[in-house]
Amino acid sequence: MWVIFAFGSAVFAGLTAILAKIGIKNTDSNLATAIRTVIILIFSWLMVFIAGSFNMLGSVSNKTYLFLILSGFATGASWLFYFKALQLGDVSMVTPIDKSSTVLTMILAIIFLGESLTVYKLAAIVFITAGTYMMISKKQENASEGKLYTDSKVTSGNCITGRKNIAERNIHGAGIKIAGNRWLIYAVLSTVFASLTSILAKIGISDIESNLGTAIRTIVVFILAWIIVFMTGKHKEIGKIDRKSLSFICLSGITTGCSWLCYYRALQDGEASIVVPIDKLSILLTIAFSFFFLKEKLTKKSLAGLVLVVAGTLLLLVK
Repeated sequence: MWVIFAFGSAVFAGLTAILAKIGIKNTDSNLATAIRTVIILIFSWLMVFIAGSFNMLGSVSNKTYLFLILSGFATGASWLFYFKALQLGDVSMVTPIDKSSTVLTMILAIIFLGESLTVYKLAAIVFITAGTYMMISKKQENASEGKLYTDSKVTSGNCITGRKNIAERNIHGAGIKIAGNRWLIYAVLSTVFASLTSILAKIGISDIESNLGTAIRTIVVFILAWIIVFMTGKHKEIGKIDRKSLSFICLSGITTGCSWLCYYRALQDGEASIVVPIDKLSILLTIAFSFFFLKEKLTKKSLAGLVLVVAGTLLLLVK
């Protein structure tokens, strides 16, 4: 049954990235994240009351509270970095990096949760890592080449500039050019905190009903997100958000809530090193939507990388 919940989480997570991308286009990412937490907070506690889990609140141990709070902080940090990266970069580039948290999660699950390391898991780590690199490296190269081409046109006939451009292309063409790409830094930080979230939450919900655990975590994320908003003075911009942006931000909050409820139900019963990768299959839906609705390009190399990521994920289902 937990496998069904894991795939349900993937579907809603895929929708979240697209809805959020549209919603934060003209809105500060921290403010958008905070607004989403309001929707998720209401949604998650509504599910607690519907499921009748509220009465269990008094029986939650201090250890469980500690890990739920820590996972909430990790989630909040991951969100803030993720949506900032999403605002600055393409969905089809940010998402693969964020989903590569699968690899770090598997490693942490093996070290701290005592989950086994099989040949299939090892192969999956290699496939997902290679696939993620292929999906972002080609686009980064294209972006660098486009910039160099523009520079060449502006300084046409200047041999020195031409040689400088060629040298720069040789230096950065083989890898990812990080300078000037802040979204990449935010995406990587989001990945690290997302991995910590899964491990901390796995421990935190081991002795508690998953809906209640999700609702408790949401309180922490809610508080953290709004503290950041008030510290940066972005709360003054709430009245400036247009209806379209607000609608998509709220919709992304609802899909996130659905994804969370499915995800933590699956995480409660299944192994973290398997549940997390299935959840990350949301990348398929995200890439498809970004291609059809956001008109983001998908190169052959990116497609090959996507195949590797999916293949690596499916390997984890092999016992």
